[in-house]
Amino acid sequence: MLLNIATLFSVLAGVIGLLVGSFLNVVIYRLPIMMQRGWRKECLDYLQISPETAPADDALNAGSAEEEPFNLILPLSRCPSCNTPIKPYQNIPVISYLFLSGKCAKCGCRISMRYPIIEAFTALASIVVAWHFGYTPQAVFALLLTWSLIALIFIDVDHQLLPDSITLPMLWLGMCLSLFNVYTDAHASIIGAVAGYTALWAVFHLFKLATGKEGMGYGDFKLLALFGAWLGWQYLPIIILLSSLVGAVIGVGMIIFVKHDHNVPIPFGPYLAAAGWIALLWGNDLNHLYLTTVGL
Repeated sequence: MLLNIATLFSVLAGVIGLLVGSFLNVVIYRLPIMMQRGWRKECLDYLQISPETAPADDALNAGSAEEEPFNLILPLSRCPSCNTPIKPYQNIPVISYLFLSGKCAKCGCRISMRYPIIEAFTALASIVVAWHFGYTPQAVFALLLTWSLIALIFIDVDHQLLPDSITLPMLWLGMCLSLFNVYTDAHASIIGAVAGYTALWAVFHLFKLATGKEGMGYGDFKLLALFGAWLGWQYLPIIILLSSLVGAVIGVGMIIFVKHDHNVPIPFGPYLAAAGWIALLWGNDLNHLYLTTVGL
């Protein structure tokens, strides 16, 4: 009976993950634009320049707030090529993409494979989380964190941004959960948040002092603080170690095999997010393995 409940819960999490993945595609695309428009408006207000006389920026002005709402809900999804609204039955995660052969039903424009990939990836990650934690409160909150991390990963890849509107609420949620010992206690959570932020803040300034360059952004500090708040300070070393190793291997690989310009920064957030997610699920085992390996 327990196995059946676990299986059903995992399947349900996968289905919900597909739907959430579809919404995450919207968040990943629209949230950076919303942020950039907000920054632009603040700059124009500060400089006392009216939007009508400001230099045009097609990416930020198209469908501006004065003409049409632009948020995570409106406007409704539409083809970027012919601007035809996408009907609900054409927006079913993964299935609609396969049914339409990856093309717009109206103009035949190719739809990026990234959309179904994010949907399927979100569903798979949701199944793993549900199976690992079982039918527990830990699973519910771990799903929320997982979905937030997926959005952060792809936004950072696209724009080298880790939006505070995602990171900070999740950080505070982790600290609130520690009051009920969901993943760790409040003492470890508070120290973890402070230590997580301070650790990368120190690395940032030491690197800048030594090279004159900025090696990472402040969003990375907040993301590690988030994991410290959720999991406690004890997990920070393994998260830093995992993210650094993976980031170094992928970074060197991109420079050697993809001819990535070493002067173009590679976002650290995706590696940090992946390492934190792994620690969320298997942190105890990894810490035990690490301490055993170093002989502690």
